[in-house]
Amino acid sequence: MKRTTYISLSIGFTAVLLTASCQKSFLDVPIQGQATTATDPNLAVNLVTGVYNSLYNSEAFGGAGGDIHGISFIAATNIISDDADKGSFDGDQPSLKDIDNFTTTPTNNFVAALWNGYYSGIARANQALAALQTASIDASTKSRLMGEVRFIRGYYYFNLVRFFGKVPKVVRVPNDAQDANTDPAFQTRAPVDTIYNVITQDLQYAISNLPLRAQAGAGHANKGAAQALLAKTYLYRKNWQQVQALTQEVINSGQYALLPDYSIIWRYAGNNSSESIFETQSGTFNNGDIAVGGYCTWQGPRVGGKGGWTDLGFGFDTPSADLVNAYESGDKRKPATIIFIDTSPQHKGTVLYDGFRIPSADSVQNLYYNYKAYASENPNVEPYLGNRDKKQKNVRLLRYADVLLMAAEASNELGQSAQAITYLNMVRNRAGLTATKAASQTDLKQAIWKERRIELAMEHDRFFDLVRTGRAAQVMQAAGKNFVAGKNELLPVPSLQIQLSGGQLDQNPGY
Repeated sequence: MKRTTYISLSIGFTAVLLTASCQKSFLDVPIQGQATTATDPNLAVNLVTGVYNSLYNSEAFGGAGGDIHGISFIAATNIISDDADKGSFDGDQPSLKDIDNFTTTPTNNFVAALWNGYYSGIARANQALAALQTASIDASTKSRLMGEVRFIRGYYYFNLVRFFGKVPKVVRVPNDAQDANTDPAFQTRAPVDTIYNVITQDLQYAISNLPLRAQAGAGHANKGAAQALLAKTYLYRKNWQQVQALTQEVINSGQYALLPDYSIIWRYAGNNSSESIFETQSGTFNNGDIAVGGYCTWQGPRVGGKGGWTDLGFGFDTPSADLVNAYESGDKRKPATIIFIDTSPQHKGTVLYDGFRIPSADSVQNLYYNYKAYASENPNVEPYLGNRDKKQKNVRLLRYADVLLMAAEASNELGQSAQAITYLNMVRNRAGLTATKAASQTDLKQAIWKERRIELAMEHDRFFDLVRTGRAAQVMQAAGKNFVAGKNELLPVPSLQIQLSGGQLDQNPGY
């Protein structure tokens, strides 16, 4: 049964806590004799599956599930950076343009969707963890399932703290409405250090209780994924010893390797490849509607000018000219990352890997598109079940090249230049480039930062890298954006959340 509960945050993140699982609030009383996790172990497993399903949340226009990896995520990671522009035409989705230009206000609907989405996912995780405590399953299975859930919760808090800085520390299900309205944890923002401690504890638990990739099912969180994400967490804390130790564990595990062909990574053939550490899964095996909604469509090449063709999407998140010009000559990653629209007088068009031809610039809205977001609609090349909004696209969230570059950065910071160069060159060599010429610690740092930009281009990390390394203001202002130092490193706390908390949630500086 579903019951509406009116409390001070009943439409904010606490409401998500009330309704995230099976549309029940925590005030719902189970029917007498109804199965529980203590009597039916399948219920506990289903709750864990629900946590994984939250990875698909992509509702940017007021949906209860909010947005975790949809257009709001794309905007707040790619479009916001110097790697990408809003795309489409100028007047399309002005709230996305505000994110691109750093004129975002606390009423921005895409920012609000992120807050709702991540707390919706955290609510599912908290409910699953509470249910697992009493589940009638063996101890090792219980620990493994809890490790998977805590990995995902740690990932959600990792993104939240990068988006908003201080955020509420919600790590349990409220007992009742009074509890939700009186415990300050639900209505005030915890310090950044506190949130990083939550992330660290969740990931350390996951590392201790999850198997290696070879023993885990495809798509399941595993030990290497937890180690890689914890290394990334320490990267943001500048704890170089821990970054080095954890990345070395992943490297030495023998579970991962760079794919020889960079362009394959984001295709269907590259799903769960040797380079994949963690990625969302799509539902080709049984359900065409299991995927991150709109991930491909929002970023698909858009008709413009003369038209005359069936386009592939809305044309947002287009690679910037600055990114195009950042590649070295002969870098194999450039044509694998960017779809270049033909501007020649011969009107040859652009033929993609599956044979699809995009017309020339006179019929296309923008000159560049994100190749990593492309999914084929040719069923002879890749599975396509007809639902364009939920194509069979696994979104790569952690991969081995990132681990190598984190290892290189940590080694360089610790004065181990030879090791740093080794890891850096592994990434460069796969791209068809010569070994780095950087030798000094300062030059190596710059080289590693540049390699991160190129290797991970359009993969949702660039802006955060600029912020953590203190380069955001300089780079964003040089790109012509209205970036204000001390303000725009973070997004604003949604104004509705502040109102619903009775003013207990504070706002980020400058907003």
